[in-house]
Amino acid sequence: MRTTPSPAGPRSADERRRALLRTARDVADDLAADAIARDQAGKPPTDEAARLREAGLPAALTPPGPGRGADWRTGCAVIREIAAADSSVGDVLARHYVHAWSGRFYASHEQATALEEESVRERWLWTGAVRTPAPGGDTEGPDLTLRPRTTGYALNGRRSVDTAVAAADQIVVDAVCAATGDVLVVRIPAGAQGVTVEPAHDRLGQRVAGAGEVVLDRVTITPVQVLGRRPHDEESTAPFTALAEPALRLALCHVGLGIAEGALTEARDLSRGGRAHRLPGEDPDLFLTYGELASAAQAATAVVDRATEVMAQALATGAQLDAEVPAGVAALVATAEAVMSKATLHITARVLELADAPGLDRFWRNARVLTAHRPVAHRLRSIGEHYLNGSHRAVAAAFH
Repeated sequence: MRTTPSPAGPRSADERRRALLRTARDVADDLAADAIARDQAGKPPTDEAARLREAGLPAALTPPGPGRGADWRTGCAVIREIAAADSSVGDVLARHYVHAWSGRFYASHEQATALEEESVRERWLWTGAVRTPAPGGDTEGPDLTLRPRTTGYALNGRRSVDTAVAAADQIVVDAVCAATGDVLVVRIPAGAQGVTVEPAHDRLGQRVAGAGEVVLDRVTITPVQVLGRRPHDEESTAPFTALAEPALRLALCHVGLGIAEGALTEARDLSRGGRAHRLPGEDPDLFLTYGELASAAQAATAVVDRATEVMAQALATGAQLDAEVPAGVAALVATAEAVMSKATLHITARVLELADAPGLDRFWRNARVLTAHRPVAHRLRSIGEHYLNGSHRAVAAAFH
């Protein structure tokens, strides 16, 4: 891999942003060179995580602070750039970025600041799986429990994690305190005693993302590892905390857009190179198809970018966020997710008709896995209910 200056080097925020985007393009070029081979191997992203750390991306993609971090718009641009080259690594980076915000979502300002500074210093890669409060409260029994000790807790159970389960430095989860019933958000350092991981094998897509289960057997959780309380329901959730799940869904929308852009670019290059079923020439049907697919990608991008701008404004407001804002943000994110899912699945399926080349199918497989657990019809019903009735419950339901 080529050596790239650390994106944290320049002093001004604008210089850091430009350097970070240049670094992202360099890393994307590096990942694209062997994307097909790594997809076929389907190994955990140990090497990919090393490439990201070498380029300084985990340290750069933390919440913005004095002389460090990336603002939301820049972070999402980096995620999309990487995802276009390798959506599994884009997925890893998207979840890293959002989970690196966990201190701001759940902890005090002082604790969040100290955590972010340590994350930058140690170049931590984050992952996790924090469940969203269900409308009307949680009804399922806890899969993770915390039992109080003299100092801290003992954490037990198992939880599915979608990325970097064996490569991350910090894993963020929520667990129920057996003594009080409170739902606490905690971080688990990699390699902690009692932690084992079970990587998922033979996935249809996103095969290099490193999904799996983390198994926890009396894992010690110290007070400093407790980030805060996760409310039982959406009514009692603080406005800024309510942005946590929509932020994750929106970051993954940029992964989806990256998949669509990567698929279109690779198919176009194959068509131009004459390795498709038919040469471009002056074929009006081929022009029509590419015009349709490019328009679908651009329309989805416009919707996702609008949601990104609104999310950026809400995150920048911080703890002073108005109580009514998160529902509107979440509705926009649900809309962006629905539009992105339809466009990306359509584009990645159609490019298979335009070019016949090894590895082109990975875009459809990756898109299918990324969107499989979020049915479009379910989101559209929730969006419709919110539009007609202004229902906050409907907005929350869109993320379940």
